[in-house]
Amino acid sequence: MRGMANVVDITGLPPERIVFSPSPLAELGAALHVLYEPGHHPGLHGWATATAASLKPDLADRLCEADFLWGTARSDLLLPSAPGATLAEELDALDRIDDEAFVAAAFEISCSASYDRPTPSPLVDQGERDRIRDLARARGPRQLAFVDRMLVDPDGLRVWLRRLLEDCDQAFFADTWRRVRVQLATDARHKGELLQRKGLAEALAAASAALSVEEGADGRSRILVDKLAAGRTTATGSGLTLIPTTFGRPHLLLVHAPGWQPVIQYPVAQPELAPPAALQLVQQRLEALAHPMRMRICRALARGPHTTGELAEAYAITPPEVSRHIAVLKKAGLLQTRRRGRYVLHQLELAAVARLGSDFLEGVLR
Repeated sequence: MRGMANVVDITGLPPERIVFSPSPLAELGAALHVLYEPGHHPGLHGWATATAASLKPDLADRLCEADFLWGTARSDLLLPSAPGATLAEELDALDRIDDEAFVAAAFEISCSASYDRPTPSPLVDQGERDRIRDLARARGPRQLAFVDRMLVDPDGLRVWLRRLLEDCDQAFFADTWRRVRVQLATDARHKGELLQRKGLAEALAAASAALSVEEGADGRSRILVDKLAAGRTTATGSGLTLIPTTFGRPHLLLVHAPGWQPVIQYPVAQPELAPPAALQLVQQRLEALAHPMRMRICRALARGPHTTGELAEAYAITPPEVSRHIAVLKKAGLLQTRRRGRYVLHQLELAAVARLGSDFLEGVLR
């Protein structure tokens, strides 16, 4: 596993074109994802269970018909570049997108060969139409039926999808939004003030440990998004929108499709949770623990502090060999070392090891 930063080119982008703003539609998309994948969000298990149980059968069935829009991944349709004050405003803006762009964004998640590469519209290109239907067929009759409805009657299905989101708002999301909108607005305002007072690097670091700014030797400025996927986009002409979410953790989403303004959705900080380790550090720790001798050394160090000589004697290897293994574990942040007189004692960093599973999970889900 190796971190593969997504890159957003912001060379020459004025600070006023970088906007932090809450979005009802983006938060509804995040909430629908929680209902689809509650295992990704153990902290929201109670909300997901209660909400799913309260859904009327008709609404639950309709959500199943379109769940690929917010299930395994999230459609760009649900991450507006110009957030509105209300869900109705954002749905109105969605209605103004032309059919070809709307259909391409709806199919990009599960029916696109490449998210980064523009493809012909299936509404006008028969080859693309056939390819999308074949991919949809492989995912089951429900998705094939949805794809066929959109290809035959995109306007009708757009009306259907808007009504579905409006019914979700009436059934559960309006109450949810009333509870979280103040927190999201406060977070966005705080990040915007940081951007003005201390600059973009400070604002991004406050939003997520996975966001950073790089000033390249080529004179270009870039935002790096630490994810297990690689993508590139530019915000130079269109600007950049950053949307906070209370339902999104551990996911960090980036819109970087050709022709779309870049959007980043980041989870708001939760004081009780330590920030996840960087992907590169998670990989380094997993590799450090992959060696069988280092695993045995960790077993001893988990029980208490040991010197290099004690470990060498316990495992019948030379002190230099122990020192090499200790150096790898220490570089990965898995050991504590302290001196007692002329002895150096090593002990396992239990908190770091305990977090390794959750750090790995957050990394692959990010």
